[in-house]
Amino acid sequence: MILKKFEIMILNISGIKGIPLLKKGDILADLILKALKDMEMELQEDDILVIAETAVAKAEGYTINLQEIEPGHKARQIAIQTGKEPELVEAILQESNELIKVGPDFIISETKQGFVCANAGIDESNVEKGLATPIPRNSDKSASIIRDKIKKKTGNDVVTIISDTQGRAFREGAVGVAIGISGMNPLWDRSGEKDLYNRELKTTNIAIADELAAAASVVMGQADEGIPVVLIRGFNYPKKLKNDNANVKPLIRPKKYDVFRD
Repeated sequence: MILKKFEIMILNISGIKGIPLLKKGDILADLILKALKDMEMELQEDDILVIAETAVAKAEGYTINLQEIEPGHKARQIAIQTGKEPELVEAILQESNELIKVGPDFIISETKQGFVCANAGIDESNVEKGLATPIPRNSDKSASIIRDKIKKKTGNDVVTIISDTQGRAFREGAVGVAIGISGMNPLWDRSGEKDLYNRELKTTNIAIADELAAAASVVMGQADEGIPVVLIRGFNYPKKLKNDNANVKPLIRPKKYDVFRD
């Protein structure tokens, strides 16, 4: 048996504290850099910033006032079936391309952006009462804007990932996933590499953006932690993953390959 020596990768995952409650018009890149300065930290080349989608939606002014929504007949019917508020159901319908499954306490849909998730990704947490934040209209563009501003101000080329917390089919609990990315391909194709027994990998595609989002989610938290941005340092990703034109679409399985959807 051939034994190989591997470098041990040590990841540093740091929550960026001091970012205030966000409002429409806030420039996230500026707030991130100010918070890092207050923490006596500086960005480095190839750092990775994972940013909560709620923070992006609030800064972009993309929120829903549920009190201003007039539910339609379909929304009222589904509200009875699910136990959800009719206004929230109407918002879910408006943010969805297609309802996939409706049950006693859940609505699974395909969002306008193509993600399949609960409640069209609409989040009522960490936002003022009566408001909700949907998935940003174009998370890839949002990630790119933040990345470009940071590069212009610091000279460092970083990777930005917009993350959301979503459930997974056939498993309990929720994890952080990537819904937008800039600077790095979201998938890492490792086919052609060798395993420990010198066998060539055939179909090994790693959802590296989701793995990074999940790691950041541990630090970011889901309650009152107040950490909407996480810095990941030390991931020595292959240069072939670098891509100024990257987007999150490769993570979305085409519907024609979805064997579980009717």
